[in-house]
Amino acid sequence: MRANNLTLLTDFYELTMMQGYFKNHSNQTVIFDVFYRDNPCNGSYAITAGLEQMIEYIENLRFSEADVEYLRSLNMFDEDFLDYLSNFRFSGDIYAIPEGTVVFPREPLVKIIAPAMEAQLVETAILNIINHQSLIATKASRVCYAARGDGVMEFGLRRAQGPDAGIFGARAAMIGGCIGTSNVLTGQMFDVPVLGTHAHSWIMSFPDEYTAFKTYARLYPDACILLVDTYDTLNSGVPNAIRVFEEMREEGVHLSKYGIRLDSGDLAYLSKKAHKMLCAAGFDDAVISASSDLDEYLIDSLKTQDARINSWGVGTNLITSKGHPAFGGVYKLAAIKDEATGQFIPKIKLSENTEKVTNPGDKTIYRIYSKSSGKIKADLICLADEKFDENENIVIFDPIDTWKKTRILGGTYTMRELLIPIFKNGECVYTDRPSVMELREICQKELNTLWDESRRLVNPHEVYVDLSQKLFNLKSELLDEIAEESLKE
Repeated sequence: MRANNLTLLTDFYELTMMQGYFKNHSNQTVIFDVFYRDNPCNGSYAITAGLEQMIEYIENLRFSEADVEYLRSLNMFDEDFLDYLSNFRFSGDIYAIPEGTVVFPREPLVKIIAPAMEAQLVETAILNIINHQSLIATKASRVCYAARGDGVMEFGLRRAQGPDAGIFGARAAMIGGCIGTSNVLTGQMFDVPVLGTHAHSWIMSFPDEYTAFKTYARLYPDACILLVDTYDTLNSGVPNAIRVFEEMREEGVHLSKYGIRLDSGDLAYLSKKAHKMLCAAGFDDAVISASSDLDEYLIDSLKTQDARINSWGVGTNLITSKGHPAFGGVYKLAAIKDEATGQFIPKIKLSENTEKVTNPGDKTIYRIYSKSSGKIKADLICLADEKFDENENIVIFDPIDTWKKTRILGGTYTMRELLIPIFKNGECVYTDRPSVMELREICQKELNTLWDESRRLVNPHEVYVDLSQKLFNLKSELLDEIAEESLKE
C-alpha cells in the first residue's frame, strides 16, 4: 500500500469491461455509489475510514510501461486499448463522507461521477480500502466504548492478515478511538503514539523475575509497566513488581507511568487481588493493564464485574474484527448521463431481496440533528439538487414501511450535508486533510451525536435512514416501469 502505483490492484473483469466500453465507443459519464447494507459487528452504526488512502490511490493512478507490458502478455487486450491505458489519468469527480464520521446502511459513503471506463477501473481498489479501514475503525469504536473511558492500545500487528492490514488497520483503530498502537511503522507513517511494555521472554531471559523487573525499571522508569504473569501472578509477579516500585521510591525516582500487566488467568479476580496488594504498599495509582484475547464483550463483562483494570491492550480480535471479518461495502451504478441532454438518467438494480434494491439517481445525504440535544434524529438520502429549510416542518418516513412517519417541527432541528467534494475534474480539491489524531477527535465528537441506546453492544436501537419524498417517488416510478415491462413479456 505504500507503493505509489496501485493501478493493477483491480479485478480482471474491470479491465475487460473497460476494453468493451473502449471498443464500443460507449464511455458516457456515469454515477456509482459506494454503500453498505448491514452494520458490522451487530451494531447500529459504522465509522468511515480510508479516505486518505483512496485519495493517494486516485492521485497515482497510471499504467506504467511494465503494467502495459504485463497486460499485453495476457493476449486479451488490443494495442489501441493498451495505447489508451498508457496515457490514462482519472478525470472524474468524487464526493465522500469524511473519515471519522458515523454512518449508516444504504447511504453513499463515496460517490463517483466519471466516464464509465474510469469509474469501472477504480471500483475494486476503492472498495478494498474503504471496506477494510471502516470495518476496523468501527470495531475499535466499540472496544473503546466498552472500556468506558480507559485507554485502549491496539497491538494486533502479528495477528493481522498481512503487513498492509496491520499498518492500515492500526491507523483505522486510532481513528476509532485507540490511544496508541504497538505498530512502529504506523507510528512513523501517521505520527500516532506507539506504546508497549515487554514480553514473557524478557522475564525468562533473566535468572529470576525480580532481576528482570529491576533491570527493565532502571531502563524505563517513566514507562514501567511490568508483565506479572510469567510464573505466578499473585505469589511472584505482583510481589516482585511491588518490591521494584518500593526500591524506586526509596531511591527518589518519581513514579509517573508505572504499574502491572495481566495477560492470562481470571482477569477480574486477579486484578482485584493485585489492586489490594498494590494499595497496601502505597501504590494505589498504579496502572493495572490487561490483555489476553480481549474484545468489546469481554471488556464490558470485566467492567460489570468491577475488575480493577484501567488500561487495555487489544490485539487479534480488534485487528481482524473477529466475528465480523468483512464490511460488505458494494459499488453500484446509480445513473448514466444522456450526452444529448446533459441530464443523468437514473438506474436501479432489482433483487428478490428488498434490501438489495438500489436507490437510483444522483444523490446526497443530509443528517438531521435535534437542536436541543445535538443528537442524530435521522439521515435523509435525497436527490443532489434538493434543498431544505430548517425553519419549515419536515416529514420523514421509512422507505419500506412507509406508514411509519415522523414530523419534525421547523426550528427544532438542524441539517448537515455529509457528502463533500474530494476530486473535481480529476484534481483533488480536498486540501484540508486532518491528521490521524485529529480524525480521532472528530470521531469521538461524531460518536457523541449518537443516543446511548444506539451505542449499546447488544440489541442497539437503529438510527433511521429515510428517503426524501422526491427520491422515493423516483424509485417507485422506476420500479413500476420495470414491472409494467415484465408484464408485457
